Amino acid sequence: MRKREMKKPSIAAIGFFDGVHLGHRYLIEQVKEEAAAKGLSSALVTFPVHPRKVMDAGYKPELLTSYGEKIGLLGAMGVDHSFVLDFTAGLSHLTAYDFMRSILRERYTIHGLVIGHDHRFGYNRTEGFEDYRLYGKELGIEVVRAHARVMNGVTISSSVIRRLLHSGDVALAATYLGYEYFLEGIVIDGYKVGRTMGFPTANLRPADPDKLVPADGVYAVRVTVNDTVYAGMMNIGRRPTLNNGCNRSIEVHLLHFHADIYDCPVRISFVERIRSEMKFACKEQLTEQLSEDALAVSKRLL
Repeated sequence: MRKREMKKPSIAAIGFFDGVHLGHRYLIEQVKEEAAAKGLSSALVTFPVHPRKVMDAGYKPELLTSYGEKIGLLGAMGVDHSFVLDFTAGLSHLTAYDFMRSILRERYTIHGLVIGHDHRFGYNRTEGFEDYRLYGKELGIEVVRAHARVMNGVTISSSVIRRLLHSGDVALAATYLGYEYFLEGIVIDGYKVGRTMGFPTANLRPADPDKLVPADGVYAVRVTVNDTVYAGMMNIGRRPTLNNGCNRSIEVHLLHFHADIYDCPVRISFVERIRSEMKFACKEQLTEQLSEDALAVSKRLL
């Protein structure tokens, strides 16, 4: 995605596009179709930081994708032009009309705008589709309402996917995303308790602290290390059997893998939640359960 101004007339969509899920992809395909029908370029306008975080530094957006991940996913969508617009306090005070005039029309030469079914922009976000359409008529920007992507009666959105991840339903989240949800980060030194029970684990420090970590529990995951993918068993939680206190850890055991990967960058892709986190009476019971978990993961992934 190139951070530059566009001069060639285009049809565009605006959004934060967190997750670049199937709903976003459906919208982007409509932008491309509309542009092709009119003989114009297709374009996207997005932001590097969640707009609400700009206005409230303490806000935790619980991102589905980091900025770099989002740009990579958008770059694979085949759009002619993209623009990353820095969202500032000044920008947040523009009315929808002024945003369409000064940013879309004058800066980026956008002649058509495809609006998501529930998308609003402009100061206080008080205006809606009919307002945008009327402003567009005055400014020479044709405003088109996009169709929503619906699966099994559910309108796909970033909020819906976040709720699924909060409940641990990573399998359905993957269906709506169009890919397995993933975390990227560095393997850090941990408590090394797992190796005493025959299940050495790699502890993950996520690269983006704003990225959403799924619900506590045990998951079947795919672990990418140095471009090689391994089957893994991940535990997210506070390890109650080991008296870990309030500390939430993210640790993964790679099946049939014995190399040292401390300080290595890894990607964890979530396939299925095996069970919720549990407290056992002793380490021996925990070890027995881990063996059952590893067997369940093997049946799912190997």
